[in-house]
Amino acid sequence: MKINGIEQKKGKIVFSTKTLAALGILLAMEIVLSRFLSISAWNVKIGFSFVPIVLAALLFGPIPAAAVAALGDFLGAILFPIGPYFPGFTLTAALTGLTFGLLLHRKNSVVNSLLAVLIVQWILGLLLNTYWIHVLYQSPFVPLLATRAAQAALLSVVQFVTIRALIPLAERLKGSVAA
Repeated sequence: MKINGIEQKKGKIVFSTKTLAALGILLAMEIVLSRFLSISAWNVKIGFSFVPIVLAALLFGPIPAAAVAALGDFLGAILFPIGPYFPGFTLTAALTGLTFGLLLHRKNSVVNSLLAVLIVQWILGLLLNTYWIHVLYQSPFVPLLATRAAQAALLSVVQFVTIRALIPLAERLKGSVAA
């Protein structure tokens, strides 16, 4: 059975050419938005690099969204480094895509959107990424949390509003990219 351009044959997942092309475009968008169109400091990052990940989640589900997020982080860090590469951030990126995919792919309700944003911003972004910064730079954890909480609060609102605006677009795109 083929769903959204993804098919399972003999226990293997097979992507259609259209799906692979769409995922490649979303991956490129994530890298550009993250590396060139975000405000970044060593402990804070504000931008819209979540948009391609959310679109991958809405259109294709949790595994493709996790792949776009993780590959975007890894390739972006290798090709256009902001600081040293750290695999913890790639893990957080994959979990972000997985979270968006699990909560938004089949039922993109207001409650699921809110839950996805809260998990991504407050658990993965604030707690887990702050821990990675603490490990990487040996900075005190609690003061980092305080400075990064404002980022999580701001981005929670921005992500929720953006996700709700992206849902109708994704519904229109589903038929054309997931064939």
